[in-house]
Amino acid sequence: MLKRKKENGPVAASCQIRSGSSHPFGNLRGYVPLGGGEERIYRQIREALPVLDAAVGKLVRLSGGFDVKCSSAEGTRKLREFLKTVNCGRGQIGIDSFLSAYIDSLLVYGRAVGEMVVAGGHLKAVCWGDVTQLQIREKNAGLDVELCGTDETGEIRPLPYQNLLVFTTMKPEPEHPYGVSMFRGMPFMAEILLKIYQTIGVNWERAGNVRYSVICKNDENMDSLTAQERGNQIAAEWARAMEDGKNGMVRDFVAVGDVEIKVIGSESPILDSQIPVRQIMEQLIAKTGLPPFLLGFSWSTTERMCAQQADLLTSELWALRRTVEPALEKICRTYLALEGLSPEVEILWDDISLQDITEEAKANLYQAQAQEALSNAGKGGK
Repeated sequence: MLKRKKENGPVAASCQIRSGSSHPFGNLRGYVPLGGGEERIYRQIREALPVLDAAVGKLVRLSGGFDVKCSSAEGTRKLREFLKTVNCGRGQIGIDSFLSAYIDSLLVYGRAVGEMVVAGGHLKAVCWGDVTQLQIREKNAGLDVELCGTDETGEIRPLPYQNLLVFTTMKPEPEHPYGVSMFRGMPFMAEILLKIYQTIGVNWERAGNVRYSVICKNDENMDSLTAQERGNQIAAEWARAMEDGKNGMVRDFVAVGDVEIKVIGSESPILDSQIPVRQIMEQLIAKTGLPPFLLGFSWSTTERMCAQQADLLTSELWALRRTVEPALEKICRTYLALEGLSPEVEILWDDISLQDITEEAKANLYQAQAQEALSNAGKGGK
């Protein structure tokens, strides 16, 4: 039997050191949430979409500051001075800078970590850290957590002074204690939005830089040499007219024969992206809990709806405050204990806005008026 010779077809070549993807934020493509390791995704989302970066900044600023109250006047005075002048690293002074970075990390990564620096028996500094470089180990049947980091040999070991660390998670899940980021659920929608923006940029680069098609019809049955010569003349005249237009000069284009000039690509209109972009932005902004008007979107402009959204935002901010309050209490108690004072302390948060104070005053006024009316009605009945 004659064996048919095996034919070796051409093998497709592939480059090993270059990626074919041109997406500026490639990590968003094909993202599947696995409960960990998505910190890089969240950083890219925040960098790619300025509206989300602005949302995190507004939530941090709207969370406001706080005051403290101790069991003794001396403790209150010393603790206030400490919180006002404490060194937080990176050139930052005051507990407000620590709180801002702490809440920022909590919103973006779902967890935040800080460290209290003790020297000479006194609390000298309170610094925030990169929580993405740490791992968490549960202890005591999940009642406590132990922070672990990489040592000099590259092994993961528990950090030596666990009592000087402050750690907070936001909405931790039963599967793991790492917390849930505000950006969870956003990568899919963010990828679609970035595709739309990238396509808009490409289309405007194509359509914004107008290219012309100059067609000269040969109705005089000229030979090929004469037609080529006339085409070169028309091309030269068109090039000079375009060059003078760039320099601000008006130059007419004169040609002999049937000449047709068209804009390349003018028959293909750019798709309207307003509706799909708004639908995606509504999903993303709803995840942040901020009213759209705080981010510059006038989707709902009625006064009653804005007031309701402001009330919902107030509840979101108070929930965020309750989440970070234990960490602040631990810092204050550590300072008071090292100073030999009573560790009892109370965190007094600032009012979120002047509008809340006004609404509370109106409610108290209406309640007092109602009680007075009921009291007068009761006296009149007697």
